[in-house]
Amino acid sequence: MRILLTGATGVVGTEVADRLHATAPLGLDLVRTARRRAHAPLVRWDIGAEPAPAELTGRWDVIVHTAASTRWTMTRAEATDANIRTLRAVLALAGPDTHVVHVSTAYVGGVRNPEDLRGAEFEGYRNGYEWSKAVCEEIVTTEHPGPTTVIRPPLIMGSRADGRISRFSGPYTLFPALVSGLAAVVVGDPDGYAEISPLDEVADAITAAALGPAPTAPRTEIVAAGGASLRLSTLIEITCDTINTFRAAHGVDPIATPPMVSTDSWNRFFLPLAQQWLSPVQQQAVNLLAMFQSYTSMAEPFEPTRPVRDPGEVMATSVRHWAHSKPRQALATPSPWTLVAAQG
Repeated sequence: MRILLTGATGVVGTEVADRLHATAPLGLDLVRTARRRAHAPLVRWDIGAEPAPAELTGRWDVIVHTAASTRWTMTRAEATDANIRTLRAVLALAGPDTHVVHVSTAYVGGVRNPEDLRGAEFEGYRNGYEWSKAVCEEIVTTEHPGPTTVIRPPLIMGSRADGRISRFSGPYTLFPALVSGLAAVVVGDPDGYAEISPLDEVADAITAAALGPAPTAPRTEIVAAGGASLRLSTLIEITCDTINTFRAAHGVDPIATPPMVSTDSWNRFFLPLAQQWLSPVQQQAVNLLAMFQSYTSMAEPFEPTRPVRDPGEVMATSVRHWAHSKPRQALATPSPWTLVAAQG
């Protein structure tokens, strides 16, 4: 069995590679690619920017495409280059019988609030990442003649057992912001849904698709907790309680749980004042955390095909792993917001 895995050094790709090596049948030929300079046995390929290396020619039984740019700040052109062009380059390697397992995002589906949208550029999606992933799903399910499986994960946290993850990115930026005091308020609906999944269960879904029977029609797997999803207020409470347990064990004062402000109130009243009076560092933190508003206070949860149980346990375990890995950040002394005079 010959499998091509793109994005093999990313958060998801690393976990999938480990699982394929651990669970695959005898005779597996797993070829992994990475965009940056990589040591053997990885094959370096800047997908879409250069031709496929000779090592990637020949017949593939399965192609697992995890390589992607997940930046929410991409323009339409940047998202096209980063995600759509790369998918087309990968599909050029697929034969008519190749099973393509394409990793997308759960946020292609679901309900988006009007305040979440960013204009006509992204055609009803929150940002360039979501838009490009929606286009990619359409391409892979309509243009690839062979079997196709689309995997849609939500925000990805660490593995369920120990919180392990190869890189602290995405939702992990919330933790140091809470400790430092830069997240002085949390913007969103306290009762809104905040969908998360442990990394290992996302990797399990991808591995099961890659090694299992190929579907006879395009199949979509949604990894989410659905109605059992965390509410935003609970997510923040678990995060702060877990950080404070770690701080107490080290003799450090607890952090305060920040107040919650509705998105409408924040955008109408508080954000204009923040833009005028906060320091540049505080404004940067505000802009960063604003990206999470619509992802952590959804009006409705997803409908999973692979349900995530007890997401609160996943959140607490992930926070503990982060704190043990980044003790200086977890034990930092909060600095309250300070107002500065408006310039000009």
